[in-house]
Amino acid sequence: MNTYTTTLCVNEIFYSLQGETTRTGFPSLFIRLAGCNLHCRWCDTAYARTGLPVTIARIIQTVETYPSLNHITITGGEPLIQEHTLTLLDILCKKNYPLQLETNGSISIEHVPPQVHKIVDVKTPSSGHADSFNLLNLQFLQPHDEIKFVIADDNDYNYSKEFMKKYLAHAPCVINFSPVADIMQPQQLAEYMLHDRLNVRLNIQLHKILWHSEPKHF
Repeated sequence: MNTYTTTLCVNEIFYSLQGETTRTGFPSLFIRLAGCNLHCRWCDTAYARTGLPVTIARIIQTVETYPSLNHITITGGEPLIQEHTLTLLDILCKKNYPLQLETNGSISIEHVPPQVHKIVDVKTPSSGHADSFNLLNLQFLQPHDEIKFVIADDNDYNYSKEFMKKYLAHAPCVINFSPVADIMQPQQLAEYMLHDRLNVRLNIQLHKILWHSEPKHF
């Protein structure tokens, strides 16, 4: 099969500022793939469950319409539920695009190209999927990758601390604590982190400060 004629279910493609993780504030082209294997209670991209089939060739053509593009984010939904996401990642890597993959942590990242910057979620109890994390993924994390906990309440915070203590004591990468917008106050989470001397990064969703919702599309 010609890989360029392979299709992916795409929800949207847009250019905006990265709203989370250590690339916060930098421009990126977002390729949002459709569908997810989880149904988190506080999901802010539920609209991404549906999309349209788009060939990889068409996706690449769209990417190439952005001059001087220096970063691409593959997000969802959950990108890795589509088997040909790895094909897209391979092609974009060969074209030397810096790539970031946002994944919910439940699906193996073993075959994701090593140069891809992976943002891997660990779901907390309030999401309804605290048992979804694939622990085997820990062995595939690299120093340029990141782990993210989305925290809605004290129970989530304590869960995240215990998970870190048990599994991430020697994690090679940045760990992010992200407050659920309009539920966990960022100031409260910051105070918890400082009180407990946690070596984690407070992750604030910049796009929700700038535009009060999803990233501004261009």
